[in-house]
Amino acid sequence: MTEIHPTAVIHDRASLGTNVTVGPYAVIEEDAVIGDDCQIDAFAQIKRMTSLGRNNRVHSYACVGGPPQDLKYDGEDTRLEIGDDNCIREYVTVNRGTVGGGGVTRIGTGCLLMAYVHIAHDCKLGDGVILANAATLAGHVEVDDLAVIGGLSAVHQFVRIGKHAYIGGMTGVSKDVPPFMLIAGERGWLHGLNAIGLKRQGFNSKQMTALKKAFKIIWRSGMSKQEALDKAWQDIEHTPEVLALIDFVRESERGVMTLKSSAD
Repeated sequence: MTEIHPTAVIHDRASLGTNVTVGPYAVIEEDAVIGDDCQIDAFAQIKRMTSLGRNNRVHSYACVGGPPQDLKYDGEDTRLEIGDDNCIREYVTVNRGTVGGGGVTRIGTGCLLMAYVHIAHDCKLGDGVILANAATLAGHVEVDDLAVIGGLSAVHQFVRIGKHAYIGGMTGVSKDVPPFMLIAGERGWLHGLNAIGLKRQGFNSKQMTALKKAFKIIWRSGMSKQEALDKAWQDIEHTPEVLALIDFVRESERGVMTLKSSAD
């Protein structure tokens, strides 16, 4: 049963599914689509051209689907698309896409966006992504499934973050973060495998051993990037995880995060 508080403001051209709850003073603008079983808390805003799947909860004072903070934006109809089962906490801001970035910002399924998170225009988040308090994504950032970004971290525009990656709190991320890896420190140094996170996700010893071998070859062998990738390809069993890591590093246009050197 849908429950709408009498003080909520809902545009006539907004679309609400079944069993939706809208709290006091919440605002849902025109052309917004709210899926079944969603909960929009008091004072939350769902801006125009925003669609939510089913069973999402948007907490108080979040602003979801606002226009992009891009000087080139000129009022074009762009979108924000959010999947199912996401939790969007207090004061989160998520912006719509831009024409130059494909027109869509997209969030997958089962993500947790903690308080004060900001997701800029044209970002793409996979499934099961966690952004801790006040983590910030600049425009065009891509975050793959089950990645975790620590609180107060900032990610540069156009950066890619691989699946199962872990970024520690207060980290500046200016280059691509390879899948399965752990990044931490003010300047975002690579520390090695995200071992604890991978074990929690059920990775077995065979998978972990193969990834550790790949890490040592790619980052600790002293070889050039191409030589190290070729050796990893030749010497390590082609598990899906190893192939994903090699392909990610090979295809990176910005370059990937590196180990901290003794000079730093």
